[in-house]
Amino acid sequence: MQQARPIPEGFHTVTPHLVCEGAAEALAFYARAFGAVEIGRMEGPGGKIMHAEMRIGDSRIMLADDFPDYGSRGPKALGGSGVVIHLYVPDADAVWAQATGAGATPVMPLEDAFWGDRYGQVVDPFGHRWSIATHQRDLSLEQIQDAMKTMMPGAGAGEQP
Repeated sequence: MQQARPIPEGFHTVTPHLVCEGAAEALAFYARAFGAVEIGRMEGPGGKIMHAEMRIGDSRIMLADDFPDYGSRGPKALGGSGVVIHLYVPDADAVWAQATGAGATPVMPLEDAFWGDRYGQVVDPFGHRWSIATHQRDLSLEQIQDAMKTMMPGAGAGEQP
């Protein structure tokens, strides 16, 4: 018997696992908004999704319905999420239009950011926050910090020499 790989084929070291109300609807939304491809799903009692996997670009994301009785709650039940799922894409403007057209709500406008990306954020109908970006310019950390100080006076004021 061949030994299993410590990281399964198709996965990276870090894999987001999203929980939300309406996971089946979320899978359909992510297909429309981000071109997600469903890999598979396992339904449990009442048709709720116990586990599903999808791929966006070269990355897998796991997804499940919320199960509050087991401490598994989505962002709507929690009043929001402290997590942003970051998407690097070849054309941020096209993905932005696709995502907002599918029902995502802009929360940070898509614009050229001081760190060298075209960048914006949306919230999906299930409460998850997504950033959409296309890298435009390679900048050093020092260049990014200088640009941040220009855009945000007082930023970095707590730095130690």
